[in-house]
Amino acid sequence: MRKNILLLLIFFDMDTASVFKITNGEQFSREALKVFDFQSRKNPAYKEFLSLLKISPKSIRKIEDIPFLPIRFFKSHQIVSNHKKEERIFLSSGTTGMSPSRHFVTDLSVYQKSYFKGFEMFYGNPEKYNILALLPSYLERSGSSLIYMVNDLIKKSRSEHSGFYLHNFDELNEKILYLEEKKEKTLLIGVSYALLDFTEKYQFSLKNTYVMETGGMKGQRKEMVKEELHQTLGRNFGVDKIHSEYGMTELLSQAYSKGDGIFKTPPWMKIVIRDTEDALTLLPYGKTGGINIIDLANINSCSFIATQDLGKVHSDKTFEVVGRFDNSDIRGCNLMVV
Repeated sequence: MRKNILLLLIFFDMDTASVFKITNGEQFSREALKVFDFQSRKNPAYKEFLSLLKISPKSIRKIEDIPFLPIRFFKSHQIVSNHKKEERIFLSSGTTGMSPSRHFVTDLSVYQKSYFKGFEMFYGNPEKYNILALLPSYLERSGSSLIYMVNDLIKKSRSEHSGFYLHNFDELNEKILYLEEKKEKTLLIGVSYALLDFTEKYQFSLKNTYVMETGGMKGQRKEMVKEELHQTLGRNFGVDKIHSEYGMTELLSQAYSKGDGIFKTPPWMKIVIRDTEDALTLLPYGKTGGINIIDLANINSCSFIATQDLGKVHSDKTFEVVGRFDNSDIRGCNLMVV
């Protein structure tokens, strides 16, 4: 009887409300261990992964000991931690001939709360902005989690000027100039190659507009190191800093950079770095290795993901993305090759 009550309490603690109330590291660790316990029992793919590693969930006492599921499992398995029917399946862009990652989202309200609270934390209420989106490679396919998020933020901006742009650069140019003249606060969010294409035709000296890039070239242009990309975009848009969004199909949370490629996470998301030679060993601050992500908003799939990105975490908990593993395919949001 006591065991059944304990299990009910553990399940109740998986209410996502507690995840979004995290304010410090101690709370994060406590919630992360609860989520791990839940997913180690309720997520078949993760449970099998732990079994193959011969790791008993009962042996995990601190978050540093939690094993991270390789992100490629989202290509080959249905990564879910409950038996609910999915409300939406998000698909990665992938590359030609590559299988896309699939994120089976059984509760869209969790995603909505995560991206709204994250955006609000770093930029304030979307109502303060005109949001212009230049995301052709995402608009031209179905199943993009980025399009879902940006579309909702556009609606929440409540501005008649907010909207998507495909290849209509002339119209986008006129809109930006109009909003600049009116001194209205604007966010231009775009995929890197489209922003470069746009500024080859038009150049600016922006005073009231943030420019945010969301990713690489998607096979449209030669890859650039992030520093070169930001220098080029900054010069062409006439801004000191280029902002960035770091997210991917397999996550329900995003990290943001307001310049220099230095990212911050919301309180329910954490980045740790693994040794490239030993996936179960974590590296200290300042060392470059594979990026592992704890995204507690992923409570209904898997919150512990080993990505194919390379990066490093600084002592103030900010992080950088410095590249990708050589043998991984380019996909997702904000994945650059160096």
